Amino acid sequence: MSEDDRRAEDRATARETATGRRHLLAAGVGITAAVGLSGCVIRQPEAAQPPAAQPPAQATSQPSGDAEQSAGSAPAAAGPAVAKATDVPNGGGKVLEKEKVVLTRDAGGQLRGFTAVCTHAGCIVASVAGGTINCPCHGSKFDVATGQPVAGPAKAPLKAVTVRQSGDSIYLK
Repeated sequence: MSEDDRRAEDRATARETATGRRHLLAAGVGITAAVGLSGCVIRQPEAAQPPAAQPPAQATSQPSGDAEQSAGSAPAAAGPAVAKATDVPNGGGKVLEKEKVVLTRDAGGQLRGFTAVCTHAGCIVASVAGGTINCPCHGSKFDVATGQPVAGPAKAPLKAVTVRQSGDSIYLK
C-alpha cells in the first residue's frame, strides 16, 4: 500500500469516527431532553367532577316548583338557593360558574342540573342556547335534557347533578 493510499484510508476512518461521535452526541442530547421534559406534566382540571359538596346523582325535576311541600314534607335545603326559578326559562338554562353547575329546563318545564365542566378538556361551559349547553373552548355542545354530547370533540356526557326547586328558589342537593 502506498503512502497516499494509507493517508486516504486514515482520512476516511477519521470521518467515520467523527460522524459516529456526532450521532452519539445527538442521541445523548435527545435522551437528555426527553428525560428532562418527562418531568413537565401539564395538569388539566379534573373533567366532569361535580362540586365536592354534591355527590353525582340523577337530576331531580320539579316542574310545579312545590312538589316536595305539597307531599307534606318541608323542603330540606342543602344550603342557600343558587338561582331563582325565573333564571332558568323553558328551553334554556343558566351556568353557575362558582358552583360549576349548569341548570337547564326543557321545553316542557322539567328542571335538570349537570356539571358545568366540559368532558373534553375541562373548560367551564359558557351558555345554554338553542337546546344545547355550549362550551367555548373547542365547540362541544351537550343536549339540555340529557347532557349527551351532540357536537364538537367531547365524547362523554355531562354528569347529572341533583337539583331541587322549592317555590321560586333552586337548590343543589
